[in-house]
Amino acid sequence: MNYLEALSRRYSVKKFNKEIIPQEKLFNILESGKLSASSLGLQPYKILVVESEEMKQKLIPAFYNPSQISTCSHLIVIISKKTLDENYVNGYFRHISEVRETPLEKLELFRNSINQHISQKTQDEIFNWAEKQSYIVLANLMYAAAIENVDSCPMEGFRQELIEEILDVNPETEKVTVTLALGYRSEEDYFQHMKKVRKPNEKLFKFI
Repeated sequence: MNYLEALSRRYSVKKFNKEIIPQEKLFNILESGKLSASSLGLQPYKILVVESEEMKQKLIPAFYNPSQISTCSHLIVIISKKTLDENYVNGYFRHISEVRETPLEKLELFRNSINQHISQKTQDEIFNWAEKQSYIVLANLMYAAAIENVDSCPMEGFRQELIEEILDVNPETEKVTVTLALGYRSEEDYFQHMKKVRKPNEKLFKFI
C-alpha cells in the first residue's frame, strides 16, 4: 500500500475491535512522532502512551465520546508545554552536545538565538507555539499509523481539568492538547464504508 492509498483508507474510527497493536508497529508509529519536525528542535511537548486497560477505564469519563477510548488498543496523549525555562533549554543543549559530540561552547550562538526568541514571547505566545508543534506530531503519528495499516482517531473532545487530573498533569506548566486513539476498526463501525469527502482540487489549491 502506497502513502496515498493509506491516507485514502484512513478515517477517524468511531469504534475499534479491541485487538492489540503489535509492539513493532506501535514503536514505528511512536518513532515517527519522535522524528517529527519541531521549531528550533526544542520539542516543547511530551507524549504519554496509555496502554493499560485500567488507565483507559479511568479516562473514559473524561471524554465526551467514550466509544474510542473503551475499545482502542492504545491512547496517545500529547501534552504541550506552557513555559520553557532555563533548565529545559540547558537540557536541550546538553543533549545536542552529547549526540553530536560537540563542545557546549560551540553551541553558544545557537543558544543565544533561542534565548532571545523565547524572551521576546509572552507565556501565551509560547504555549500557542508549542501547541502548533504538537499538532505536527499528531499528523506524523496519524500518517505513520496509516502506513502501518493501523487505524486511528484524533480527539479533542475531553474535559480538560478531569483528564489532566487523572494523568497528573501540572496545569501551571503544561496542558493536554490532543489525543489519538489507535487500534483496528470494528466491523460494527459503519463509517468505514462511507466515501471520503474532501474539497475538489479547484477549490482547495490555487497555483500562483
